[in-house]
Amino acid sequence: MKRDFLTLNDLTRTEIRTLLKSAARWKSKRAAGKIGGPLQGLTVGMIFNKPSTRTRVSFEVGIMDLSGRVVYMQGGETQLSRDEPASHTARVLSRYLDALIIRTFDHAEVEELARHAAIPVINALTDSYHPCQVLSDLFTVQERRGHLDCLKVAWVGDGNNVAHSWINAAAIMGFELALAVPEGYDPDDAVMKRALLQADMPITVTRDPIEAVTGAEVVNTDVWVSMGQEKEVEARRDVFRPYQVNAELMAHAAPGALVMHCLPAHPGEEITEDVLESEQSVVFDQAENRLHAQKALLEFLILGLAEKDRAGSN
Repeated sequence: MKRDFLTLNDLTRTEIRTLLKSAARWKSKRAAGKIGGPLQGLTVGMIFNKPSTRTRVSFEVGIMDLSGRVVYMQGGETQLSRDEPASHTARVLSRYLDALIIRTFDHAEVEELARHAAIPVINALTDSYHPCQVLSDLFTVQERRGHLDCLKVAWVGDGNNVAHSWINAAAIMGFELALAVPEGYDPDDAVMKRALLQADMPITVTRDPIEAVTGAEVVNTDVWVSMGQEKEVEARRDVFRPYQVNAELMAHAAPGALVMHCLPAHPGEEITEDVLESEQSVVFDQAENRLHAQKALLEFLILGLAEKDRAGSN
C-alpha cells in the first residue's frame, strides 16, 4: 500500500525517529563522498506553483544523489493551470512516475492528488503545512541536542504553515511547544484541537513573546509576510514588530538555546542580524539538513512501493 507525506501526521513517532536515523546515515555517507543507490531507474516528478530555493534544490540534488531521475514542472506548464481535474493529472502521472512532489497554495489540491495517485505524493509546502521543513528541523535539533526528549520549543510570530507543522511535531514527538502569536494570527483551530487531543506535553498559545521564550531550548521564527500575502506587508509589519527575535528576547531563553528560521529571512524584521548570525543560530544547518532528511523520506516512501512492484513483476 502506497504512503503519502502531506503532513507530519502521516507518520508515527517511531517512523519519525527512524527517518531521523536514516537522515544521519545519508548525511554521513555524503560527507564521505558515498552517493548513489536506491532510486536507480526510478523517476520523481516535481510540480512547483510557488517560488523555491531550498526545497527545489534539496529535492533535486537528493534524488540525483540517490541515483534517481527528476522531472521538474512549473505549475503554469501543466494542464492543472488550464483546469484539468487534479484527479486526472494524478492518474496520468502515476503511469509515468514513481513519486510526485508538489509545492502549491491550497492544501486541498495536494490532498486531491494524493487521493487519486497510485504513487507516493509529498507535500513540499502548502499554505497550511510545511512538513518537509519541520522534519529536517527535528533532525537539526536532534543533531545538536542529541535527543528530542524533555524539550521546550518556542515559536514567535505568525501562526502559519510552518507553525502548524511544528504543532503536529510537538504532538507526535511529545515535546513542549509555546507559540507567541499576535491576536488575529493564531494557528488554525482544527490543527490545535487535534494536537491537544494527541499531545503528551503542553502546546500553548500566548500573546507574550517573553512568556513563550522563557526557558526554551529552541527559539523559532519565520517571515512576517508569506507568499501570497504581499498586499498585507505594512499592516503585518505593524502587528508583528513586538514579535521580533532579538538579543533582548533571547536573553529569556535557556542558556545556549538554538535559534531557528526556515529561511528566507528578512534581517531587521522578524529577526535581527546579530541573532541570525550568532553562534546559537543553526539556520544554515537547517537548510543543509533539508537534503539529508528528504533523502531519508524519499527512500522510506518510494522503496516500499517500488520493491513490492518489482517483486510482483519477477
